[in-house]
Amino acid sequence: MNSKVSARQKIRYRIRKRISGSAQKPRLSVFRSNKEIYVQLIDDANGATIASASSREKDIASQKGTKVETSKKVGEAIAKKSIDLGIKQVVFDRSGYLYHGRIKAVAEGAREGGLDF
Repeated sequence: MNSKVSARQKIRYRIRKRISGSAQKPRLSVFRSNKEIYVQLIDDANGATIASASSREKDIASQKGTKVETSKKVGEAIAKKSIDLGIKQVVFDRSGYLYHGRIKAVAEGAREGGLDF
């Protein structure tokens, strides 16, 4: 396996040992590929995804901008979906990525949308 991928996987496991989501306070998990970004609200107690958003959704993908700007829009979209479900508090799971750039933009967008971390 690629050393960069395995290093991120080790960090990811270390993070997941300490945090978990519940129905009242789900885990906001982020996955970042080279082109897209995906976020999910996960209830770890039931093993279910409550809501999700990604940069591939039509309303977000139709707007032009940099990947960081798109990531911020994805954060705002997941915040809107979670508030519609009555969820205001989440646990942020950066999935082994550095809290910088697109990951930070998702978190800022979610906070601006009304979520508390």
